[in-house]
Amino acid sequence: MKKQITILLLLLLAASASAQNRPYIDDKPVHFGFSLGVNFMHYSVKDSELPINGEIYHARMSSMLPGFSVGFIADVRLSRHLNLRFCPGMHFGERTLTYKSESGNPIPVLDRSHRPDQNSVLCIPISVPLYLKWSAEREINYRPYLIAGGGISYDFNQNKDRTDLLQRPFDFFVEVGAGCDFYFNWFKLCPQLTYSIGFNNVLTPTQNKVDWTPLNPLYTDAISRLLNRQITLTFNFE
Repeated sequence: MKKQITILLLLLLAASASAQNRPYIDDKPVHFGFSLGVNFMHYSVKDSELPINGEIYHARMSSMLPGFSVGFIADVRLSRHLNLRFCPGMHFGERTLTYKSESGNPIPVLDRSHRPDQNSVLCIPISVPLYLKWSAEREINYRPYLIAGGGISYDFNQNKDRTDLLQRPFDFFVEVGAGCDFYFNWFKLCPQLTYSIGFNNVLTPTQNKVDWTPLNPLYTDAISRLLNRQITLTFNFE
């Protein structure tokens, strides 16, 4: 995948070496667009360090799997180099946690549909962020920029009957990133890489009074805190 992204960026640079395209597009007070992208969701995990059936378990993120992101863009020009951006989006992804006992004993097998030492959580959050975008001077048909902001998110995957780790839906986050505007005859394409840091502990303890009974409480009881993290590579069309 890295090879394909490198080739795409080289093609964009080659296409930008010609005469200047859409010279006044950045002077618009307001413009709109949409984004498509790939995300990599993961957690910052803190163990509970409490014995469960005489054992202490540790949870860690396993390899991150790519997900899909789609969003809408509303951009307001504040000055020559500064823009305010409202970019709500929906993300589809999956996180997998791997568990290990401190003594090395195997995890109890309660569900043979997956590995007993792993638990996967499907996540479908909608994020509502607000950003400030600082852009450098335009060079022919490309213009690098930095972006930073924050917002709230709500995870719609709340299927209590099919999960052993229930994530609280609401979170608030900050996000930083960088990208580059490439100008074409009919539109502007902007590859952008961002990193999102969530601040809310999204773990639902098994003791909570919710209509949810996990098959294997170990997957939740081994953890005291879960914080959302996400890396997103998006391609903005504006």
